[in-house]
Amino acid sequence: MLPLDSIDNSWTLFIDRDGVINHEKYKDYIHTWDEFVFYDGVLEAMSIFSKKFKYIIVVTNQKGVGKGLTTLDNLQTIHQNMQDEIQQNGGRIDSIYFCSDLDDISPNRKPNPGMGLMALQQFPAIDVKKSIMIGNTLSDMEFGRNLGTYTVFLPTTHPEVNHNDNRIDLVVNSLKDFSTLL
Repeated sequence: MLPLDSIDNSWTLFIDRDGVINHEKYKDYIHTWDEFVFYDGVLEAMSIFSKKFKYIIVVTNQKGVGKGLTTLDNLQTIHQNMQDEIQQNGGRIDSIYFCSDLDDISPNRKPNPGMGLMALQQFPAIDVKKSIMIGNTLSDMEFGRNLGTYTVFLPTTHPEVNHNDNRIDLVVNSLKDFSTLL
């Protein structure tokens, strides 16, 4: 059970991107900044998170890059513009990790914990027992479990997922809804 009352600025927040921060394209990828659309309330939520969490880290699988459908330059532009808009609205992202590997057994591809382990190397002060992974897939929840974090599930793109799944600690409808719980 996620101890919401215990969350303070010693905690870390891991966040998936597509389907959590921005609208996901059905059976496709976000290829350019023009296609990137924040969910309502995300900018406000990120501002709240910035005051509450020590680190905010985005971890995102990006198979579109690995398949050659999205260019690395476009991905970097998307991430830079996303960070800029969040920052202009009082929020922050401390680091973004992405995995473009096509092989599901890649150590960096969620649900494997590689991107989280990279974050632990970059930010040694992260305590996984005081960390939360927010995502919209069971793969995100498994990533959180594999890393040792609490998990928060957003049913934005997968409402059919059983909310009683043991990989899920809390279910909320959006980042905005989670921010109001804090």
